[in-house]
Amino acid sequence: MRTLPLALSSIIVGGFLSAKDDKFNIIVSCLAIITTICLQILSNLANDYGDFKTGVDNDQRIGPERSVQSGDISEKQMIKAIYYFIALSLVSGLLLIYFGTLGMSFLNFLTFFLFGMFAIGAAVKYTMGENPYGYKGYGDFFVLIFFGFIGVLGTYYLNTQTFRIANILPAFTIGLFSMAVLNLNNLRDIENDKKSGKKTIVVKLGYQKGKIYHFIIVIMAILSALLFISKDFSTYYQLLFLLIIPLFIFDLIKIYQISNPGDLDPFLKKQAIHTLLFSITFGMGLIL
Repeated sequence: MRTLPLALSSIIVGGFLSAKDDKFNIIVSCLAIITTICLQILSNLANDYGDFKTGVDNDQRIGPERSVQSGDISEKQMIKAIYYFIALSLVSGLLLIYFGTLGMSFLNFLTFFLFGMFAIGAAVKYTMGENPYGYKGYGDFFVLIFFGFIGVLGTYYLNTQTFRIANILPAFTIGLFSMAVLNLNNLRDIENDKKSGKKTIVVKLGYQKGKIYHFIIVIMAILSALLFISKDFSTYYQLLFLLIIPLFIFDLIKIYQISNPGDLDPFLKKQAIHTLLFSITFGMGLIL
């Protein structure tokens, strides 16, 4: 599951930021991980089903074969699995919100409950139902919001019960790195998406401009992390994440040189793993 490292990266960074402020809550962090995994599986299942129903999953699609498309799982079984993970996400999310807002007002609980319902809805509506937002080019925005701001800032808030405005910068970084994975996916599938009526940002920009867009996303993510460290620099350990940056740069060079969209497929996994490594080294640098 290529996108799982991205979802975990936001929780890791949020957890390390709270540990830096000596307010790490192990129960909240574990529940955040469980909830994130459930939401990510839900999103992948819904994406599998939605792309099959709209015809985007066809013989021309590049990448791993989908479950419904291949016949490994029937449509009815997939629907049941989707409802099952909606329920799991809801239960885990409620426990997360309960422990994260313990001792706070009901308004805090209600606010995060609404965020949770929004997250479940977004996971399902990416490619499912009428007018899925992933088919209109809004996927990048939702990835930035959920994998970046809600994932990192939400984890920090539920751990510490406080908000720190400077944390917007690392949240922006993780959101942008996650957007980069989606953008690579859309670059890889540009021809099939175009024929199927899936109007991603890449389809609107075109292949070459889509690669420039990818370059901008990754560089902005790196600059955002550097800006965060520069504002509160105290030890060279905080620069530990720089060891991972060359991995992103080398991939950018290779990606820019690729003319066949299908050859981009291996870079999706690499971008996700590099983001996870970045999250760990960035976080470790904060607490060493």
